[in-house]
Amino acid sequence: MKTGSGQIFALLLLALLAGLSFWLKKAVEPPGESPGSKTRHEPDAIAENFTVRQYDAGGRVARRLSAPYMEHFPDDDSSELKSPKLVRHKPDAPDMTLTGDRARVTSKGETVLLEENVVATRAATAERPQLVARMPDLTVKPDDGVAYTASPVEITEGPSWMKGTGMHIDNNTATFQLQSQVTGLLYPRRAAK
Repeated sequence: MKTGSGQIFALLLLALLAGLSFWLKKAVEPPGESPGSKTRHEPDAIAENFTVRQYDAGGRVARRLSAPYMEHFPDDDSSELKSPKLVRHKPDAPDMTLTGDRARVTSKGETVLLEENVVATRAATAERPQLVARMPDLTVKPDDGVAYTASPVEITEGPSWMKGTGMHIDNNTATFQLQSQVTGLLYPRRAAK
C-alpha cells in the first residue's frame, strides 16, 4: 500500500500541532504542578454567612467564629475569611470579641491570623467600661486563650488611653500587656460609695 506525500504531510502537521499543544501547556503551567495537584493554593470549598461554635464541658458556647465569606484550601488545610468575628464567652468574665478585615485560619484552627483594621473588644462590666484595642494585625491561639502582635497598638477604656508597640493578650487572666514605647493617660476609676 502506497502512502501519498499529501498524507505524510498531513500526519506530520498533526504531529507538529500535538507537540506544540503539549509544549504550550507545559510552558504556562507552573513547574512541578499538574492540574489535579494538591500543591496548588486554590479553594476546594467556599462558605457564605457561616457561624461555627465550640462548646465547653458544661454545654455552653465557649467560642463563636462567624464571617460573611470563607474559602478552604486543601494544600495546607487552611481557610481564609473576610470580615471575621471571633467571640470568646467565659462564665464570670466579660466577652472578648476580635474582628478584622480578613483572617487566615491554620490547619485544625490552632492559629488565627487577623489582618487589617483589627479590633479587640472586652465588653463593659458593672465595674469597668468597655476596653477597645486597635492594631493592624493579631495572632490568636484560641485553644491557649492568648493573642499577640508586634505592631503598634492603641487601647482605650472609657476616657483612659494607652499606645505602645507590641502586645500580649491573655484571656485566661483578662489582661492586656503592651511591650514597648508605651505612652498614655489613665484616669482613676471612681470608688463605689
